[in-house]
Amino acid sequence: MKNHQYAIADYNLKIVKKELRDIHFLDDSTDDIDNPAELLKTFLLKSFLDQQSLAIRGQKIAGMLASFEENALTFLDKNAPISKIGFYNIALQLLHFEVGEDFLIDNPITKMKTLNLPVANVHDNMNLYDTMTAWYLLLNTHNKYGTTFIDDLASKGYFAQNLNSFKKPLIFNGKAMPVYDTNNLIREVVYVEAAQDNDHDGNLDLLKTEIIRPKESNKNKVPVIFTASPYNQGTNDKDGEQLTHNVNVSLKHKEPNNYSYSDIEHHSKKEKLPEPRPIEGKTRKAEQTLDREQSYTLNDYFLARGFAVVYSAGIGTYESDGFRTTGDDDETLSATAVIEWLNGKRTAFTNKTDNNQIEAYWSNGSIAMSGRSYLGTLQIAAATTGVDGLKTCIAEAAISNWYDYYRENGLVLAPGGFQGEDADVLAAETYSLKQQATEFYKNKDAWEKQLSSITDGQDRNTGNYNEFWDARNYLKNAKNIKADMFLIHGLNDDNVKPKNVEQIWNAIKPLNINKKLILHQGKHIYINAFQSIDFTDMINLWLTYKLLDVDNNADELIPNVLIQDNVKAETWNAFGEWENPDDVKTLHPSNNNELTDEFDHGRKEFKDQLSVNDFEKYCLDYKQWRDDLVLDHENNPLTNNRVIFKTTPAKEDFTIDGKVKISLNASSTQNYGMLSCMLVDYGEAYRLTESPKNLGHRINEGYLWREDSLREFKIQNKKTPYKEIAEGHINMQNRKNSYHVDDMEANEFYDMELELQPTFYHVPAGHQLGLIIFATDFENTIRGNQDLKYRISLAETDIKLPIRKQ
Repeated sequence: MKNHQYAIADYNLKIVKKELRDIHFLDDSTDDIDNPAELLKTFLLKSFLDQQSLAIRGQKIAGMLASFEENALTFLDKNAPISKIGFYNIALQLLHFEVGEDFLIDNPITKMKTLNLPVANVHDNMNLYDTMTAWYLLLNTHNKYGTTFIDDLASKGYFAQNLNSFKKPLIFNGKAMPVYDTNNLIREVVYVEAAQDNDHDGNLDLLKTEIIRPKESNKNKVPVIFTASPYNQGTNDKDGEQLTHNVNVSLKHKEPNNYSYSDIEHHSKKEKLPEPRPIEGKTRKAEQTLDREQSYTLNDYFLARGFAVVYSAGIGTYESDGFRTTGDDDETLSATAVIEWLNGKRTAFTNKTDNNQIEAYWSNGSIAMSGRSYLGTLQIAAATTGVDGLKTCIAEAAISNWYDYYRENGLVLAPGGFQGEDADVLAAETYSLKQQATEFYKNKDAWEKQLSSITDGQDRNTGNYNEFWDARNYLKNAKNIKADMFLIHGLNDDNVKPKNVEQIWNAIKPLNINKKLILHQGKHIYINAFQSIDFTDMINLWLTYKLLDVDNNADELIPNVLIQDNVKAETWNAFGEWENPDDVKTLHPSNNNELTDEFDHGRKEFKDQLSVNDFEKYCLDYKQWRDDLVLDHENNPLTNNRVIFKTTPAKEDFTIDGKVKISLNASSTQNYGMLSCMLVDYGEAYRLTESPKNLGHRINEGYLWREDSLREFKIQNKKTPYKEIAEGHINMQNRKNSYHVDDMEANEFYDMELELQPTFYHVPAGHQLGLIIFATDFENTIRGNQDLKYRISLAETDIKLPIRKQ
């Protein structure tokens, strides 16, 4: 393993002594100790549970080696000087590294550095203060299983021995500690009254909201993590499957238009709302509870640390009012309504009939949002309203513009893995109100009308950007964001593609807020249980600062941009910015299929149609289609369905940083057409696994509490010949933009520009870059299998690569 820790807060001896006392490693019994060996032995004894006998604890210490000659207990009982080597021999074993298997005795410092674990700056013969400082740092050091030593102790019951003896919240090294009893959590349900009447029944919509909070919050207010999840109350998978659209349809010529943005701009309509419900009574006691929520392990982690966690599925979900709308203002309002209630500015009731008001009296008014995908998307939506109380968003794989999720440059485009899905399919899947029979049948006709309006608005016929999509473009209101933003995204995410995070990152750059960005090598995943990076600790540092106002220097300690390397396993690099290349390299395609510095003339041609058998095969096997698209082999059905241009092998490593831009001059044999481009890394190499591997260890989120699986990207066992870097697609009639449609004639050449998905890609020396130009993308675009031929004019086609030197 290789460790990367960014969340170790600054400390000095004064802080060390105070905080070791706060967590009971220093106390009255240690004040009279004047020998470093005795102090370290005391620390070790305290590391094992009090209820274990002194003999058992001594036995555990004796089970560790301090040197080749002595076990740790014998070594410490001599009260001889503690060498730095002796300390770190013991430290590595406390961090679960095995002698002989993971490191060699008497060479621990080298191993610590190899593992990228922090080593205390102390004397070689450690004094009392050195021992305290080294122990303090060790408690904050990640172990072999991806958690800090102090969290490892907590999971074994260190704090649980006497929870009432610790301060609450307990802050250690700038982070909240798990000193709350997760077996005694309060679970309750309320109904928040939103400022909307989405189902037009003459009443403001009530939104079911589930709360899990520490018992201590009855007396002391706590911060809140809110996850807005449309999936939280269940899904209608069968409805989604039935509504999924057929993608084996023909591309068609579109009627030209001369639209400007004002022609398709969405303006929110201010409708007269019903009056709020009269308050008939007030209470602090909820009437409804919950047994088990669809939890997120990062939220579970913070429950043990004294944060309340709130879930709400929003309009059109089980036991809430309204209809699903997939991403528009109504969904945003249903998220901000909960935030406003948590901040004391909105009403909630104990049930949907009695008008008995209940306040979030236990909330300190500081709210963070968490979650991935749709859950992250609603964070972006809520943040763009500037709603009070929302202090920060931890938005993972979030959509910033729904058009860029379901469309691209005038084309209907599927999110990876979901061919045929669209906004109406997602609405049907998340309409869990259907599971409440009386409400569903009462609203059945109105819901069908609502669903039809989504189908009409999304416009799968043209794929153009229109008012429907403009209403779902959060970038328009990014200037209103007041919350600090922590964005996480996979550079290989083919579901919510990287363009979504790149756009919101660029939109918030000018804002006077704190913002962080993590780009990992995954697809559509969470990274809070990775072995190589202290993501959870960083979020702890961040939220302890943002929601508990602890001055822990989180803004400065956490790098602005963290990016996982795609070549070296377990390697993360910190940068000041993303999309900050040193140079833009322009390359031109040649007649002999090379990418060079020189212009070449001539044309390349490819077709789109396949035999029925090959077409049907690729519709069922995207991997085979992709391999055949990228690689040359005998009897390849796609040999004439794409053109490939390659660079010469790279003389040295370099990085592509940002958006690759393709200028094309092309024609189609019909008066319509689409072009797809893929940038590929060619070279036989051991690459990272496509998905993180389960390492077979469970991470505890607290004591006798929930768990997560330790994961990490590893180097594959076999070499692979290529890796896709980025791709892009365009309708040839949307050469200007996604809402302006140009006319097109068969066999006429047209200029167009296409940006591939933004990336940060390390190209090793000896590898070649390949540009593949084709039409139908079996995994993403519609698939008409039409008799179309395309020609590319080489002299007016090029690729621009944003290059950052290694």
